[in-house]
Amino acid sequence: MTGKLFVVATPIGNLKDITFRAIETLKTVALIACEDTRHTKKLLSHYGIGTPTTSYFEYNKIQKGEYLLKFLKEGKDVALVSDSGTPGISDPGFNIIRLAIENGISVTVIPGPSAIVAGLVLSGMPTDSFVFEGFLSQKPGRRRNELKALCGEKRTIVVYESPHRILKTLKDILDIMGDRDIAICREVTKVFEEALRMKTSEALEHFTKNEPRGEFIVVIKGAE
Repeated sequence: MTGKLFVVATPIGNLKDITFRAIETLKTVALIACEDTRHTKKLLSHYGIGTPTTSYFEYNKIQKGEYLLKFLKEGKDVALVSDSGTPGISDPGFNIIRLAIENGISVTVIPGPSAIVAGLVLSGMPTDSFVFEGFLSQKPGRRRNELKALCGEKRTIVVYESPHRILKTLKDILDIMGDRDIAICREVTKVFEEALRMKTSEALEHFTKNEPRGEFIVVIKGAE
């Protein structure tokens, strides 16, 4: 009998944002696969969880995926966590989930926090239909092409961005999509949570004057 892969959502900032079921699962599985073991151990230590951990991230996902698959085939349960939020969304978790499914391993999810949903709800924009694009390309030309492809999109658009690229991305949005309504959420669930709702030009001016900090969820109003 094979083990089971548990896809476990973890807090996106506030350590209290975790379910009882997630804590119970992390305590009872044989192994926890993490993007960054040092980051995850802060959470585990907070809740007194002593389960062994192993790293599973973008640059070792092939080799470590086979290791985790072997572990599961031996009948041992594994929990997959990301640094924050729900694994498999804009992270390498998708690969091990897919690998487990292809090999007949049972997969289940322990739902919880998601930065996409948190940012979308905070934005105050229509939530009945939206499109999530993850992180736009780091390459300027490709990023601009991605935005051009979204120009006619009528649904609310959600993207992630880093503090190092937010100004370039906002400028590209302004140049390509026009001065649309936009919401920029950062430090969500943390002490300095911020949700700015303004025009793209105003957001660009704001972060030109104020150094961008933290990871960003950018929500863009769909085309009229």
